[in-house]
Amino acid sequence: MFGFGKKQATASARHILVQDKGTCERLKAEIEAGADFAELAKQHSACPSGQRGGDLGSFGRGRMVKAFDDVVFEAALNQVHGPVQTQFGYHLIEITARNEAR
Repeated sequence: MFGFGKKQATASARHILVQDKGTCERLKAEIEAGADFAELAKQHSACPSGQRGGDLGSFGRGRMVKAFDDVVFEAALNQVHGPVQTQFGYHLIEITARNEAR
C-alpha cells in the first residue's frame, strides 16, 4: 500500500569507546576471558553511555555513524564485535536485540 504503519528496523546495543586499537583489543580479550562488559564500560569508555554500562538503548538504522550502524544491523546478536573504528575512536559493540522492519 502506501507504507503507512511500516516499522523501521531497530536495535539495542551497548558499547565501549576507547581512543586506541590496542586498548580496544585488550578489553575484548578481557571480556572473552570472562570480564563483565558493563563494568569495563564504566571503567574505560570515553562515551557518556559508559556510566550506564555502555547501554545505548534502542535506535533505528541510520542514527549512528555508518561503520557502527553496519555492525549493529548486520552482525550476530549477543557477541562482542570489534574493534570497530569510527571518527570517535575504537568501539567494542554488543548487539543485545534487533527488530527487522516490517
